[in-house]
Amino acid sequence: MDRYLEYRKDIITCCQWLCQNGFFGTLLSAGGNVSIRVPDEPALVITPSGRPYMDLVPSDICVMGFDLNRIDGHLAPSIETAMHAGIYQTRSDVGAVVHTHQTYASIFALINQPIPALFDEVCLAIGETVDIVPYAFSGTPELVENVKQTVDNGCNCFILKNHGALNLGQSLKDAWKNAELLEKTAQAYYHALSIGNPVSTLPDSTIEKVRQLRAGIGHL
Repeated sequence: MDRYLEYRKDIITCCQWLCQNGFFGTLLSAGGNVSIRVPDEPALVITPSGRPYMDLVPSDICVMGFDLNRIDGHLAPSIETAMHAGIYQTRSDVGAVVHTHQTYASIFALINQPIPALFDEVCLAIGETVDIVPYAFSGTPELVENVKQTVDNGCNCFILKNHGALNLGQSLKDAWKNAELLEKTAQAYYHALSIGNPVSTLPDSTIEKVRQLRAGIGHL
């Protein structure tokens, strides 16, 4: 029996929804990648390299150790496996990673501009600022290090400069939802900036309340 089967099936469901809704750039794309941390093991379940998402079957999904050695699966894992492993090793609270090429977040990846605190419900889920991860070529140790040094701020969404977006969560459902929240926020912020009027960010008192709630020391 495949003890990783449910993780594999969940990843395929998530990937196909993201693909059909434009989060990977095109319907036929194999860009982006999704992973789940294996509980109580230094391992992750992750999408393979170069395989169109709409064609995936459970046996295509790879299981890799944090040391990047193969545990199960017959295909080459995502080129970004080391990045996912680095996130799990840096952030013990993260149980899943969704790396996308979603359109509006990618705009901010090109203009190298973080997204500030704009909506309280979004900040509660993803943190107060969507920071920029400095550019490095995909799949390189330099990108892994840049990601590890940026994601330790406790937030759940990040923009990869000239690349795309990173969405983290305690579960795959959370990371998937955070990808949607990021795109909603990026789209609203882009259109607000295009008008030319000053953009209203959340007041400091609200940001402090969000910090307390995210730290588990506050209440509504």
